[in-house]
Amino acid sequence: MDFKLSPEVETIRRQVREFVAEHLLPLEGSAGFCDEHENISEPVLAILRAKAKAAGLWAFQMPVARGGRGLDHIGMAAVYEEAARSPFGPVVFNAAPPDDGNMQVLNKVLTSEALKDRWLQPLIDGKVRSAFAMTEPQGCGSDPSLTYTRAERVGDNWRITGRKWFITGAEGAQTFILIARTSDDERRGLTAFLFDADQPGWRIERRIPIMGPEEHGGHCELVFDGLEIPDEQRLLNVGDGLKLTQIRLGPARLTHCMRWLGLSKRCLEIAGAYITERESFGMKLSEHEGVQWMLGGAAMDIHIGRLLTMNAAWKLDQGDFARKEVSMAKVHVADTLHKAADTAIQLLGARGYSKDTLVEWVYRYARQARLVDGASEIHKMVLSRSYLAEGQEFFRWG
Repeated sequence: MDFKLSPEVETIRRQVREFVAEHLLPLEGSAGFCDEHENISEPVLAILRAKAKAAGLWAFQMPVARGGRGLDHIGMAAVYEEAARSPFGPVVFNAAPPDDGNMQVLNKVLTSEALKDRWLQPLIDGKVRSAFAMTEPQGCGSDPSLTYTRAERVGDNWRITGRKWFITGAEGAQTFILIARTSDDERRGLTAFLFDADQPGWRIERRIPIMGPEEHGGHCELVFDGLEIPDEQRLLNVGDGLKLTQIRLGPARLTHCMRWLGLSKRCLEIAGAYITERESFGMKLSEHEGVQWMLGGAAMDIHIGRLLTMNAAWKLDQGDFARKEVSMAKVHVADTLHKAADTAIQLLGARGYSKDTLVEWVYRYARQARLVDGASEIHKMVLSRSYLAEGQEFFRWG
């Protein structure tokens, strides 16, 4: 098996690493860098995005013809990991959720260049942001079939009534992908739509407070009380809503893993630099056997996560849905992110628990990883079903 990156991908990876080191790491923790939600502030983001565009480090996942770099999933895995050496890197390069996943699915399912010009290009250009409205109170989360928000056909329009919540990036988003129920059919009862924030008949009820740092736009509760969406803004066919979620969520879960691996490596980078300088009981911390076990175990888990992620990325590039491979990566890397941050805090001691380093930020952020885009327990259920159905073929090579 050859894990060597192509010359093009290796060049981009190095350029991203150098950009993060030069333009992002020195700013972390500086006055005015973060907003009240502990994300990069909008004025600083605008400056850094302009620099990233000028350097040609923009929208790695999008076609070259539309201003991106046209990377496949293997290329994305290598580059996204470097971008997330700073947690603020992905949004600087226009590779952060939810826009990242929304751009990828719109590029796949929009049926004409005119529709892509209208709905996709502004996202690629970074002129607007987006949200994916699926999760509901007392309804769908890991199980999309529990969707109660309804879309009723009224002439050439669809009238939407219901609620969504924990919709990432909703505050300030202009473009929304909405999943709503159009029938009671078990497999084909959901349909996907596009709508613009300026359309009437919906509102943001609240921005839901969470325990960790937030993406831009937060995690919001939305109310739909008569939003009318023209049928021309429907995605795929009526009843293909579940299909669209599957097209979007598999690759999106894997890009989470790519970014989380970058954050995991950064935690060890910070801790590793500290333990090679800090002395305890007459020797460097790095010379203590117990410290070596902790650091080595976390490093091993990160590398396992990288192999799982690259394997899933390779299968996606072969045209496979890679469902079990993505699930395995998602479960393992989510656990690894938490372990890396926790290990780093333990090695850093009080310094790690303080806000003097980025590690405490990552620790609070990491807890969501085992929940978002399918709880770990759900992915293990998927893996169990695959194993019971496939038997020893579950472990086949290739």
